[in-house]
Amino acid sequence: MMGRTIFIDPGRCIGCQACVSACRECDSHRGKSMIHLDYPDEGHSVASLPTVCMHCEDPVAPCAEVCPADAILVTADGVVQQADTTRCIGCANCVNACPFGVPKIDLQAKLQMKCNLCYDRTAYGLAPMCATVCPTGALFYGTLDELRAERPGVQVADSFTFGATTISTGVAMVVPADKVQWPVPGGLPVVEVNGVDVR
Repeated sequence: MMGRTIFIDPGRCIGCQACVSACRECDSHRGKSMIHLDYPDEGHSVASLPTVCMHCEDPVAPCAEVCPADAILVTADGVVQQADTTRCIGCANCVNACPFGVPKIDLQAKLQMKCNLCYDRTAYGLAPMCATVCPTGALFYGTLDELRAERPGVQVADSFTFGATTISTGVAMVVPADKVQWPVPGGLPVVEVNGVDVR
């Protein structure tokens, strides 16, 4: 896992969409949000889940591995970049390869769009836009030690299983300590809302 990264804490997300709005303000993709706010049980629960790029480490970035144009680069510190606009051909291979459903294709521009951990900010020690505005700390940017200092006893997961494949990621997810299984099945932790498990 990267030293400083985003920790997603779905139990704290209130669905306010501040992260989505802040992401639209990023200079590298102004007007388009690269974070998705998902509702796992829409219509039955108020549970929401911010979805950012998980910056897969092992195997290294399936999205980049299947790109026929070598448009998706991975930095030396493990950040999986969004597609280079001069190389991307909009084929959607990356969309199909990502087990977390992160990359999206802008059909008009024929370009892949995804979170790049606000690399223009994080490369200089600043937090990503989404984490700076999250009012509940559902998106926490820092080290694991910093997270645990603020939230004693917290458990995090950075390995997720999809069938027979396990993926280790550079972004981690907070998992309720009494529900933890390793690796986390299906890429999502178990979230409890009003005493009911939402998967």
